Amino acid sequence: MTIGDAHPVTGTADVYYVDTGMYDVESYGSVYIIDAERPAIIDTGTGGDYDAVSGALDELDIDLELVVPTHVHLDHAGGAGRLLEDHPDAEVRIHERGVRHLVDPERLVAGTKSAVGDQWQYYAEPVPVPEDRIEGIADGDEIDLGDRTLTAHEAPGHAPHQHVFHEPDDGIVFTGDAAGIYVPDEDDIRETSPPPQFDLDQARRDVSTIVDLEPETLAFGHFGPREFDEALLSDYKRTLVEWVEAVRRKRGELDDDEAVVEHFVSHAEEMTGAGTWGDRKAADEVRLNVAGVLAFLDHEA
Repeated sequence: MTIGDAHPVTGTADVYYVDTGMYDVESYGSVYIIDAERPAIIDTGTGGDYDAVSGALDELDIDLELVVPTHVHLDHAGGAGRLLEDHPDAEVRIHERGVRHLVDPERLVAGTKSAVGDQWQYYAEPVPVPEDRIEGIADGDEIDLGDRTLTAHEAPGHAPHQHVFHEPDDGIVFTGDAAGIYVPDEDDIRETSPPPQFDLDQARRDVSTIVDLEPETLAFGHFGPREFDEALLSDYKRTLVEWVEAVRRKRGELDDDEAVVEHFVSHAEEMTGAGTWGDRKAADEVRLNVAGVLAFLDHEA
């Protein structure tokens, strides 16, 4: 598929997937447009890839009413303010813990710059969301799209301000990062364990939450949708445990966190499949994930 084009999600009614070209990696950025009575977008891209998102909305001739980021990390919510500027009747629905970060994104930007380093070049300074156009939601809340409903399910293992959204009529779950990063070329899920609040046990429970919803389609936050496969998600739960234990062991051997990070970065290509990610993105991704596990281990201790 071409970056910025809107493609129907198989097995759904009027749900479209858009590859935003995030980080200059084909298919890495996934946003979903729901052409409902009250049109909605799930996730927004970084803001640096805004033209791809806005172009897809123009292609579908959609005037948004709802902007629904799965969580406030800026690769999922960075374009929210821009979307509200272009769609004056639209409002944001976000986890109640995330509202303040989109209204005043200064701390969010500082934390993101610290976490992603050189990757910041792919972002844009987020436009603040007006307080009167954003509403916080909690576990179990429903978002009315007119002819269908999205139900929010708490999924704080990746980040404490994350929901997954279930649309039962189409049998689709928009996973954000709660189900990891699906890599189609390998038909496998890679870990995502960013700082500062990754929680292994909760991340595994989040996967179980998705399985319990028994969806037909998983709309991953990266690399697009896939047919539901319980075995694939079970494998991901095991991947998370093995990943954390690998970092724990290496920390015990080296006793220096920077050396631990650099050890895994030196193996980034084999860990992530640089043919999919690109060498630079692979290294940056591993660096971020190791830092998140180290923070988790500190908290656990």
